[in-house]
This record gives sequence, C-alpha cells and structure tokens, in this order.
Amino acid sequence: MQNSAIGKPPVHYGWVIVSTGTLCILACLGFGRFALGMLLPSMAATLHLSYSEMGFISTANFLGYLASVLVSGHWAGRFGSRRFIFAALVVVGLSMALVSRADSFLTVMVLYMITGIGSGATNVPMMGLVSSWFSSSQRGRAAGFIVIGSGFAIMIAGRLIPYINRQVGAEGWRASWLLLSGLVLLIAFVSLALLRDRPADKGLEPYGVDIDGASARHGAERKAVAVHRSGIVYYLGIIYFLFGYTYVIYATFIVTTLVKERGFSESVAGTFWMWVGFLSLFSGPVFGTLSDRLSRKTGLIMVFSLQAVSYLLIATKLPGMFLYLSILFYGLVAWSIPSIMAAAMGDYVGSQKAASAFGLVTFIFGLGQISGPAVAGVLAERTGSFSSSFYMAAGFAGLAILLTAFLRKPAPH
Repeated sequence: MQNSAIGKPPVHYGWVIVSTGTLCILACLGFGRFALGMLLPSMAATLHLSYSEMGFISTANFLGYLASVLVSGHWAGRFGSRRFIFAALVVVGLSMALVSRADSFLTVMVLYMITGIGSGATNVPMMGLVSSWFSSSQRGRAAGFIVIGSGFAIMIAGRLIPYINRQVGAEGWRASWLLLSGLVLLIAFVSLALLRDRPADKGLEPYGVDIDGASARHGAERKAVAVHRSGIVYYLGIIYFLFGYTYVIYATFIVTTLVKERGFSESVAGTFWMWVGFLSLFSGPVFGTLSDRLSRKTGLIMVFSLQAVSYLLIATKLPGMFLYLSILFYGLVAWSIPSIMAAAMGDYVGSQKAASAFGLVTFIFGLGQISGPAVAGVLAERTGSFSSSFYMAAGFAGLAILLTAFLRKPAPH
C-alpha cells in the first residue's frame, strides 16, 4: 500500500487531483463561460448581433449548463468521473472550435448551448471528486483551490483576447475561440492522464483520514442517502440559489455602473474587473479552509456578510474609497461559496452521493443565476439606476445569512 509508512509519497495524490481540477474549471467555466464577455463586442460587430441576441447567446449557455448539472452527477457515477470529465471537456473544446467558424446568430446560440452542456458535465463530477479524495476536515480547502480556475481564466482572457484582436483585427474573435478551444482540448487529455475516480485506484486512503481519526471512506458508506429525497440538500440549494441570484447581479452590472453612473472609462472599469479576477484567486482556498476549521455554517455566514457589505457600498454611491472596498470584498469572496458547498455535500450525504447532490444544488443555483440579472435589469430600468438592484442583492444576501444561521450540523461519522 502506498499509504503505509514505507514508500509513502511525499505529496498525497489528492493534490494532483486538485491541481488537475483547477485546470478543468479554468477550461469549462473560465474559458467556456467567462471569456464570452470579452468576445461578444467583436462578435456582435461581425455577425451584426443585437443586444437581445447577445443576451440570448449567454442565456443559451446557462440553459445548457442547467440541463447538464441535473444529470451529470448520476452519469459520472455510472461511467466514472475521469472518463466522463474527459468526454465533457472534449465537447466544450469542439463546440468552441465550431463557434469560431459560425456565421449566424442561430449557429452561435446552438453551439454555445452545447458548450454549456459540456461545462456542467465537467464541473459537477470534478467537484464531486473532492469528497472521494479528501476527508471532511480537508474538503473545503481542496475545493477552494479547484474553483480558483475561474479567476485565472478571467485574468488570462482579459489580457489575451484584446491582444489577439489588436493583432488579427475584426475577425480576431474567431482566432480567440479557436485558441481557447485548443487549450480546453489540451486540458481534456491532461485530465484523462491524471484524474482517478477514487483513492483506492492509487492504493491510498482519502487525504486527511489520520486527522479525522476515522476513515472518510467508511463514513461515506454509512452516510450515503437518496439525494432527491434529502431535505437538507434542498435547504442548501435555497442558500445556493441566493448566492447565484446576488453574485451575478454584481458581476453583470458593476462595469456598466462604473461607466454609466460613476463616470469611469471602459478601460478603467475593465481594470477594476481584472482586480476582481486577481483577488478571487484567494477566495476559495481561504474561505474553504476556514469552513474546514470553523464549520461550513460559519464560513457561509462570513462570505455572505462580506458580499452584503460589498453590495451596500456600491448601492449607496459613497465616495471612491468605499467603491474600492466594495470591489475588494467582492473579489475576496468571489468563488468561496461554490467551494464550501462542494465540501458540504460530502459532509451531509457522503462521498458516494456528493456529485449527485452537488449537481442538484447547482441546478437550483443556476435558476438564481438566470433570474437575478433579469430582475435587476428591469428594476434598474424603472428606477433609472442600478442602486436599487444592488440594494436588492444586499437584502437577499442578508436572507442567506438568516437561513444559514439555522443550518443544522451534519451527522457525525
């Protein structure tokens, strides 16, 4: 056995899983979703897209993602997460390559929906692997390092895509899609080479088993439950819905607010968004680790509290220093809740069902992610300012704090 005193590897293979997972999230969510905002302006100019058509393209991706996350945990369990993630990343990469050749709105929309399907089918089983490879005391930290892939992608896309557009010209977006698709396919083969479905495949126990003083694997076997009949999963799903509803309002409208209401240039506002990407690199590891040490409940309350303050600071139109604090707080906790939720699934339903449970709560989260910007946009149109939308986000974050305060502890091993 590799986990015996003799021949024990210097670094547990679980951290190889984490590093590979960071690349997978960078590919499926970072390049597959968050790069779109940088690509849309030049795509719209070439393909003559209206604002509504640009919105439909984004919505199509979300709908594909939603449809996928609801079933991908189940199918990953049947076929194995490693092979399923590889296939899903290939779907993401190939659909993005085809987008680079698209010549109409309808073609882009259909292909980008397929990208969303692949993104969800990658994200859910990848986060589910955390519960298989790590004990309860280490899951938050591990998931935290995985989710920062999105932050890296924001930073890469923010620099790479404008450079390509300057070099290639009006059709630069096609070269960008093609390059990003190549990176996604490369990561797909890396994941196939490095990922493993369970520690036993490498002759190991889950990382942190000695810290817990009991086998997380045995705990998973005892705690496995029927996910779709578990009240706690739906309760966590509601909390996750509130995160999806609120965080995406800020992500969608902060640049517009800075330009339209605060008088910043687009380049300066873009730099602010780049800082959000940089700060978000710390969000998952820091708050995921805190949730391991203090409890998932405490971690969630801390994150939602900082988010609520961030929304209030931008809503109240306070002077510049408070604007910087808003961006600081938002960036510092940007990807924290997905990492805590991924860890919590293993705590509450066991590692065997963690991927299915995470898929279900991610579906509920996705409903919030779709509805939040729509409601916020209508509210801003009626009031003439996004302040009301940010006040609404702060109120919903406060509701999430209240619900989290009543969250019961998972059953002990």
